[in-house]
Amino acid sequence: MSKISDGPSGSGRSEIGGVPTRYIGIGVLVVLAVWFLFANLDEVEIQFWVFTVTTPLWIALLATLLAGGVLGWLLKGRRGR
Repeated sequence: MSKISDGPSGSGRSEIGGVPTRYIGIGVLVVLAVWFLFANLDEVEIQFWVFTVTTPLWIALLATLLAGGVLGWLLKGRRGR
C-alpha cells in the first residue's frame, strides 16, 4: 500500500519556503508595527480623567497595541460559542 501525501508537511496548509503563511503574515504585521512606532517619536500629552501625562508617542502607541493584543487574545476563546 502507498500513502498519498497532501504535500511535504502533510497538513494541507499553505507554506512559502517551508514556513506557514500565517507566520509570514504575523511577521509582516510586526515589522510594520515597529516601523510605525519608530516613525512617531514626538512627545505628546495624554489627558486622562484627572491627570495629564507627557510621554513619547511611540510609548502610547505601543501601550495601545499591547492592550488590543491582550483583549484579542482574551476574547479569542469566545469565538464559536
